[in-house]
Amino acid sequence: MKITAQEEYGLRMLIRIASCNNEEGMSIPQLSEAEGLTSPYVAKLTRVLRMSGFINSTPGNRGGYVLAKSAEEIVINDVLKALGGALYDADFCQLHAGSLKLCNNSVDCSVRSLWQMIQFTVDGLLSKITLSHLVNQGNISGKVLEDILTQKI
Repeated sequence: MKITAQEEYGLRMLIRIASCNNEEGMSIPQLSEAEGLTSPYVAKLTRVLRMSGFINSTPGNRGGYVLAKSAEEIVINDVLKALGGALYDADFCQLHAGSLKLCNNSVDCSVRSLWQMIQFTVDGLLSKITLSHLVNQGNISGKVLEDILTQKI
């Protein structure tokens, strides 16, 4: 399992936008400079985030990007799926059947059960975490995430 660059940078940009106190939000050049990314790549990621309903663009020369809803309403599981998709989905086996059209192990596949269990666990954890948990500074967000992991929240 790997976290893609698109997931990492998209989430980091969303955290920056959520942390911005300017009502015009953050522009592509500002996000590009803050994250050390090219403007075209930032534009691509902001488009994905905008089309998924997480951010809105503000009009005008000084416009930028702002959250489309409160940080408490933005679930990290939804963000990561919009940026990169699920780790395991129903089409997975069809995509990895080998040279045959149907998987040899479709009836008794223990591997599929493993991937489903991992996806279920990841979804369960990431569905408890909102953008507001990640916007908090250092020790606070670390403590909140630890509480979520140990089921205190």
